[in-house]
Amino acid sequence: MKRAGDRCWCLSAYLLLFVAISVGPQVGAAEPELPPGWSQPFPAEFPQLLQWRDVCNVWVLREQDAALLVCFGDGTVLPGLEALGIRTIERILLPDHHREQYQGLYRMSVLPAAVTVPQAEQALFTDPGKYRRWRPTLGDEFSVYGASYVRPAPRALAVESVADNAVLQWRGHEIRCLATPGHSPGGMTFLVTSGGRKFAFCGGLMHDGARLSRWYDSEWDYGFGKGIETLLASAARLQNARPDVLLPVQGPVIREAGRQLSEFQQRLVKFRASYVRGYPVFDSTPAERDSISKPTAVPLISQVTPHLYKLSHQTQGRNFAIIVSDNGRGLVLDCGLLPAAQLEEIIVGMRAHLGLKEIDAFWISHMHGDHFLLGPVLKEKYGAEAWTLDSIVDRCEHPRAYDYAAMVSAYSDGFDGMQIDRAIKPGERIEWEGLTLQVDWMPGQTEFGCCLWLDLDGQRIAFTGDNLFGNSQSPEQDGHEAVVARNSCILEEGYLYAAEYLRKLKPDIIMGSHSYVMQEPAAFIERYHRWAQSMIGLYREILPTDAYEYAFDPYWVSAYPYRVDLSQADEAEIFVTVRNFRDRPQRHSVRLQLPAGISADAELLEGEVPARGRVRIPVKLRVDRGLCEQAQSMVLFDITLDGARHGDLFDFLVRTQPEQSSGQ
Repeated sequence: MKRAGDRCWCLSAYLLLFVAISVGPQVGAAEPELPPGWSQPFPAEFPQLLQWRDVCNVWVLREQDAALLVCFGDGTVLPGLEALGIRTIERILLPDHHREQYQGLYRMSVLPAAVTVPQAEQALFTDPGKYRRWRPTLGDEFSVYGASYVRPAPRALAVESVADNAVLQWRGHEIRCLATPGHSPGGMTFLVTSGGRKFAFCGGLMHDGARLSRWYDSEWDYGFGKGIETLLASAARLQNARPDVLLPVQGPVIREAGRQLSEFQQRLVKFRASYVRGYPVFDSTPAERDSISKPTAVPLISQVTPHLYKLSHQTQGRNFAIIVSDNGRGLVLDCGLLPAAQLEEIIVGMRAHLGLKEIDAFWISHMHGDHFLLGPVLKEKYGAEAWTLDSIVDRCEHPRAYDYAAMVSAYSDGFDGMQIDRAIKPGERIEWEGLTLQVDWMPGQTEFGCCLWLDLDGQRIAFTGDNLFGNSQSPEQDGHEAVVARNSCILEEGYLYAAEYLRKLKPDIIMGSHSYVMQEPAAFIERYHRWAQSMIGLYREILPTDAYEYAFDPYWVSAYPYRVDLSQADEAEIFVTVRNFRDRPQRHSVRLQLPAGISADAELLEGEVPARGRVRIPVKLRVDRGLCEQAQSMVLFDITLDGARHGDLFDFLVRTQPEQSSGQ
């Protein structure tokens, strides 16, 4: 790696390149002689340390007319540095790849200084397009079943990397680099000692008040808590380094660092105990998954009630249940993760032994692909119609228009969407073969889910998809499935709603997907309800915003479609949605950061969102292919909410050239 002084730039010359960036909210100066926008948090112990605030905290180490920066923000620090008499930036340290911390850099044609990043995240800077895929798959790196949890820049940056435990020297300052992932896959803390105190530039590891900076940055898997475990280990490691003060990328200076790190770990342990799934996922016994079904003459099929059948214990984790009427007509409830040959074996066996004659339809419980992977087979080979709730339809038909986890197009044996034959309205009743079926909106694991229920064979039976699983008779289990923000699952309108819905429905049997049967579930539902209430409280306790949803939901500003194909058309329309989670109206300002060759009829979207509401704004995009620099680009949303800067948090993709043979 180059020495700190090997690459430096004249700041006054640089300012000529820096245009079209407005100065952000100003911080009251701690010292009256400082120019506007600057503060000096530790004038006695660390007089060289200055703070600038725009979309994030920009920390400046000053020695005479030279500076080293930790973070860069939107770039308004440049005129601020000139006002201080600083002429040269000699190095910029970035604690992780989150783009709002350096969004001013990738809008410049030439970098103002050498940029040093954590070695574990170097590829996120040098090859960012790899982490925004046109055709995502379940196993994509840094994704939750195809939905990326990293936030790279829209173009590659030339950076230098630094390894864990490396020590940098800069004008008499010794800077120790400590790997502290968790908020980011390879996040790093930079430790500096001054005036007998140790200061830690900790990035987004922790927010003041011993809280998470954002939930969705630490959600790395499907409800198993890998990100939380990593964050816990990093907080303990940083505490062992004995910093006195933490200087985070967001929020106030964190004083009493040791106490807050200790409290943070305690909160994470408490949170993890309730967060991780409320049933044994991998080591449950067949009886715990289903204690009432009986074997049939068809080896892969068990009988739940005289007219209801499901997969036997030999096919744990797969999706297939079926109601067979007295006339031999079948209604399939979810169908996926089976080989097509196995499905055919089941249907042949049921025709021979269980009176099945035809399959009229198959119902889909929610948007995830593993619940209708065999839909095309049922449609084409057996003439069955596809039924689901109207709000789920487009997620089945156009899955790549969304940036959610586990969409059907992300499965290696999947497909790129399937037409739905019947869109059912919430609460609609369907008369079928002398039975009355009702389909209701039932979110939980995802906003885009539903419950089909009926009174069958003297019992009320509810098909609930993936919302809850477990042994309903075990008082230790509350049954909740994974909490995954990239399923679109705000808890009040998700799991809590589902629990309250089931309390009112009072089913005798809950048929969960993946071969679960939960009998006599009243007490189970009550435990599920208590868990949902508790989980909301835990998120409010561990996240720093007054409305926790802003730090939970990665979609509060979003585009539909998420992937916009301009490879054959000259223009396309998107819809930008802005959500308000507060009990009062809010003002928003969302500026589209468009790549070369893409224009919009409205680049700045401003307005008001009513309390607990959302607005949906149409925007027309146009392409000039002669100006496009990339076949596929990110369009960023630079967000200001009620005057508070959030920066380039969210994005969508635009393709301007046909896909290559690789599909990416």
